[in-house]
Amino acid sequence: MADATLKIGRELMDKLNEYAQAAGYESGEEFAAVILQREIDKLDDSDASDKVEDRLRGLGYIS
Repeated sequence: MADATLKIGRELMDKLNEYAQAAGYESGEEFAAVILQREIDKLDDSDASDKVEDRLRGLGYIS
């Protein structure tokens, strides 16, 4: 998969760079990628949990 470009305002990028350095990341870009991946993983996990809950409800195990 090819890399993509995301436009981020200067003020936000400065904060990303600041927090990235404090957290031990190489760059603000790397830190932003990690943050985005964590949020996507949370959404994926939430979606999977919802599907399991719907399935259990459909089977009558929970109401």
